[in-house]
Amino acid sequence: MSSGSGSRNTEPWGSFDDNLIQGGGSAVIDMENMDDTSGSSFEDMGEMHQRMKEEEEVAAEAAATEDDVADDGEFLGMKGLKGQLGRQVADEVWQAGKRQASKAFNLYANIDILRPYFDVEPVQVRNRLIESLIPVRMINFPQKIAGELYGPLMLVFTLVAILLHGMKTSGTVIREGTLMGTAIGTCFGYWLGVSAFIYFLAYLVNAQITMLQMLSLLGYGLFGPCIVLLVTYNIHFHFLFYGLWLLLGGLSTLRMVAALLSRTVGQTPRLLLCGTLGLLHMLFLLYLHFNYHTIIEGLLDSLEGHNMAPMQRVARDVPEVMLNATARNPGMLLSAY
Repeated sequence: MSSGSGSRNTEPWGSFDDNLIQGGGSAVIDMENMDDTSGSSFEDMGEMHQRMKEEEEVAAEAAATEDDVADDGEFLGMKGLKGQLGRQVADEVWQAGKRQASKAFNLYANIDILRPYFDVEPVQVRNRLIESLIPVRMINFPQKIAGELYGPLMLVFTLVAILLHGMKTSGTVIREGTLMGTAIGTCFGYWLGVSAFIYFLAYLVNAQITMLQMLSLLGYGLFGPCIVLLVTYNIHFHFLFYGLWLLLGGLSTLRMVAALLSRTVGQTPRLLLCGTLGLLHMLFLLYLHFNYHTIIEGLLDSLEGHNMAPMQRVARDVPEVMLNATARNPGMLLSAY
């Protein structure tokens, strides 16, 4: 019993002694490595007191600032926004609105928006110019219409140059750029105006065509009139003009009419839409050949006068200046004062 109890007690006491031996090394303090200024000296206590005093002052100022902001917020009606958080939220809201407004304003000024409408290869433009004179008989399925503006815009500028060339060959005198502005207004007015009018009719009859496709279709349709006017402005034969008018002008008109027929359902809508476009296109070519020069010359004559000579400065005699009695007798004026 004694041996058994002794064996049971030696193991816990032995482990306790071991812990004491192991922990005894950690209780030794190296007095040589200690600094004399460490501990709770009077200097450290003064610094701590000063630091606590500064922290209390900063906390008091922050509390006063929050109270002022809270009072300002309640005065302005901003009960949900308090202190610095309210200012930050209001600033973020302002910056977000400013960015959205700036993005909406710069949307139309960004040139990258127009890039897809002018991103076309010269080979594609050449093929589309040739195809504009080849009518397609397939009207049971919608024909493909190019959605780009590079070719139509270049054709409109080409038509402007041809009109200026025709005015020069006809002997019309250009005065102060009036001819240039009139040619640009006529060509762009026809292109944009007729495209918008046909698109409006297409919308009424439920034709499947967009404004961009209409601009492209009518723009490429000017390729035939450009050739006709370029030839007939240099070779003045009416029979040649009528032949080219029926051939090239008719082919370009039939091409546009066939494209509209394939995108319109019903006989009456087709007749209304295609008849209007064909009539306007053929009459516009006749107007440019016969009446454009006459109208422009009459307009210039009415604005500036027929054969009006330029204004010149003419010297003339100055009549004798009659002075009044006051000016002739300055003594009387002085005596009055």
